[in-house]
Amino acid sequence: MKMLLSLIALLSATLLVNAAPPTCYSRVLSLSKEIMESFKELQTSKAVDSCVEMLPRLYLDIHNYCVLAKLRDFVAYPRCERVLEVSELKEKARSLYTIMISYCRRDLAFLTDDCNALESPVLPPIGPSIIES
Repeated sequence: MKMLLSLIALLSATLLVNAAPPTCYSRVLSLSKEIMESFKELQTSKAVDSCVEMLPRLYLDIHNYCVLAKLRDFVAYPRCERVLEVSELKEKARSLYTIMISYCRRDLAFLTDDCNALESPVLPPIGPSIIES
């Protein structure tokens, strides 16, 4: 009986933890990943307009203060207005920008303001590196 009550308490605690609303940080992080994935899919898709190739590069690091300017520039990019996928991507970018500058303004901490890092990001290694001594 004691074990059953312990199990019920553990399951209840797990449900409460999973039911917690997302924080500003988690929302910004998930939306930025979603935007980058959509952008990659758009770039690799063969059935889109040729103007997609001319879109500005979109790498988002929410810890970099320059991401705000990057989002503004992407949303204001004048081409590809007639491509539905680009319009949807711009709307997501606009939402992320709005969340970052208004709703989460005090909750976010920018660790850098290196704008060049957003133009040529250093990607993590694909596999484990072996260092021979």
